[in-house]
Amino acid sequence: MEDRENDATSVLSSCGSRTSLEASPAKMEEHTFNDWTVRCRVSHILPSKCSSSCRENEPCILCRYTKELEIPHLPEMVFPFNILEFEHKSGCLVQFTALEALKLVKKENLIVKIACSESWKKSREDSGIVEKKIGDFDWTFRTDYNGTYNGWSTRQMSDTGIDLEVLKKREQILLYKDLMLFEDELHDNGVAVCNVRMRVMPSGFFVLLRYFLRVDGVLIAANDTRIYHDFSTNHVLVETAQREDKVDDLQVPLGMMTEPDEITSRLTLRNSTCEKLILPR
Repeated sequence: MEDRENDATSVLSSCGSRTSLEASPAKMEEHTFNDWTVRCRVSHILPSKCSSSCRENEPCILCRYTKELEIPHLPEMVFPFNILEFEHKSGCLVQFTALEALKLVKKENLIVKIACSESWKKSREDSGIVEKKIGDFDWTFRTDYNGTYNGWSTRQMSDTGIDLEVLKKREQILLYKDLMLFEDELHDNGVAVCNVRMRVMPSGFFVLLRYFLRVDGVLIAANDTRIYHDFSTNHVLVETAQREDKVDDLQVPLGMMTEPDEITSRLTLRNSTCEKLILPR
């Protein structure tokens, strides 16, 4: 799978329940393609203050996130109402939400030393973040979230991955969406971002979920999940790939390091899986 990244980029130019997100002011889009219903919502970021109408038995969205995630602080930008889901007529569901992605952030110390100036260190020496042993959680918000899957009775590992050559064929785009789940600038020392892109064609649909991390002068990493379904088949393919390298080991222009679609293909593949989800007959 190591050479598949550029192809995937060209292809794309919770179990969070619906009731848990029903307070969103944005309207849910709904589209039907063959035996699938695609739902999507794009809305505003998480508020920074608790709502005046917040109650213990009916918490506001900020308090709900704070309680369920149990991490010292949230990313600078979280999009709690953004949601993308594919539901088959059989009830099989694939869904993407920020809450479920953040639930997989590790709740233990992660030591990543920032490459910064001595003056920066001096000015922040009392903040507890200089050596980046920040609190009791992964301050880069790294997540290996690959989506939320409900109703799938048969899931099996597969040696046959997604045929990206098929996806590169020119075909009408019936629906395209690009949703942000969360983003953080890591105290001005890089970026951690999680987003999901999808497209539906007459022949099927393709999804790319990506967590991208850049710690300036230190490392770059990406956790990708690709999901593909050919409408003529009875299965959905799910590929995951984890890539990471130290910045010093990357012989690329600095500008490329700020472009996830360009740099990800240059990163060393550390782990990958491919799974086949079988639809009921």
